[in-house]
Amino acid sequence: MYSLGIDVGSSSVKVALLDIASGACVVSATNPKTEAPIKAVRPGWAEQDPQSWWKYMCEGIREMTEAGFDMGEVAAIGISYQMHGLVAVDKDVRPVRDAIIWCDSRAVAKGEEALRGIGYDFCMEHLLNSPGNFTASKLAWVKENEPEVYARIWKFMLPGDYIAYRLTDAVTTTATGLSEGILWDFKENRRADFVAGYFGIGAEKFADLVPALGIQAYTTPDIQRQLGIRAGTPVSYRAGDQPNNAFSLDVLNPGEIAATAGTSGVVYGVTDVPKADPQSRVNTFLHVTDSPDPRMGVLLCINGTGIMNAWAHRHLFPTLSYPEMNEVAAQAPAGSDGLLVLPFGNGAERVLSNTSTHARIVGIDLVRHDRVHLLRAVQEGIAFSFRYGIDIMKDLGLRPDVIRAGRANMFLSPLFRSTLATLCGASIELFDTDGSLGAARGAALGAGIYKTAGEAFSTLRRLDVIQPVQDWTQPLEDAYGRWKFEVERTIQK
Repeated sequence: MYSLGIDVGSSSVKVALLDIASGACVVSATNPKTEAPIKAVRPGWAEQDPQSWWKYMCEGIREMTEAGFDMGEVAAIGISYQMHGLVAVDKDVRPVRDAIIWCDSRAVAKGEEALRGIGYDFCMEHLLNSPGNFTASKLAWVKENEPEVYARIWKFMLPGDYIAYRLTDAVTTTATGLSEGILWDFKENRRADFVAGYFGIGAEKFADLVPALGIQAYTTPDIQRQLGIRAGTPVSYRAGDQPNNAFSLDVLNPGEIAATAGTSGVVYGVTDVPKADPQSRVNTFLHVTDSPDPRMGVLLCINGTGIMNAWAHRHLFPTLSYPEMNEVAAQAPAGSDGLLVLPFGNGAERVLSNTSTHARIVGIDLVRHDRVHLLRAVQEGIAFSFRYGIDIMKDLGLRPDVIRAGRANMFLSPLFRSTLATLCGASIELFDTDGSLGAARGAALGAGIYKTAGEAFSTLRRLDVIQPVQDWTQPLEDAYGRWKFEVERTIQK
């Protein structure tokens, strides 16, 4: 018996089958084989055709079928998806335009307008966020700039809601999804109709609310004909990619933290204290969990992380592999002998109050420093950016003792892992999992096949535990103090 996990990203869609009894991934498929296109008609815009996500998902399921796996054995389906997107459909539930996806920045001004119009204090108290450049503001942008398109909109959804509809014919969303769109009132524990009302968006345009973890709807006979998944199979889990990443790592309780460090970096911590960051450097959303008590996820996103390491590889050290770069970097002392790298070269950074500081190399001494110092300073600079954000999260009540991550991207580097553990005074646990497998576990839990989260994660495989390096503590703290001074001096210019 299998659980099917679907992970809808902006670069690809991955599907995976989890053997429910053993907790093992038996097969997975990712499509397209090259990166999915993103339409950028104007600077700062980013759109995708929602039907392409469905196409990629179907291709992956057919690949698994061709490999000999029986989709009739699927007992539950879970969906993870790129957050903050806008899918708008007409009365025939057909998209009226391409989806405006997470990295599209056209609605920034609409969010700022709503923050002023609704009131800063009211937004912080009820939404725990500024309306920002999230789903509600994107829909308001369509209303203002594409009135003929807006007039055709029957319902609006998130990317995961659209895939769930295609599987079940039910147009639904979740409270966690609404919180990602800044449409959830944390104080009143209900939909934030006052945000939609401010924008002039009618309540009839909302999809029906279903639990993020639990039976949401059932697959149709048409899905059985198309994909071999039995009609009546429950869709029983749905979450945005970052809450789902945390869920996949068994990060469910207050104080627990998950991290990723690919092109950009994310730290996601769970709390039971509804508290906003006054400067909106981090965002708070509802977390997906089986707890009867509300759990919030505090999300920190850093644009300039792994992309800095990739830039160094591509332009400075193209003959070295990434493992070789890690070995060279490890030859330098902790603190890189005074050399600092500020990795913020991938656009405006929310953690830096939406300023764009550009990447910088600071303090280079042409006599003392060579490639070993530079490569270590790159990895330390990325770890410093994580520490900077985690300190903000500490101000909101999170106290991380353990950081969990998948063994991928920057977490493949022993130097980076140990540096981050030392800077944060926390152990780092690495696991063998990903978003599609997290969605599959969530589906089996939501369908009641796993009775508890403890049972669902009992087979999650921990690969390694990294502890702080005591001899590095003082030199890294000294280096971080100088790095922080340079960052904040740059912000103030």
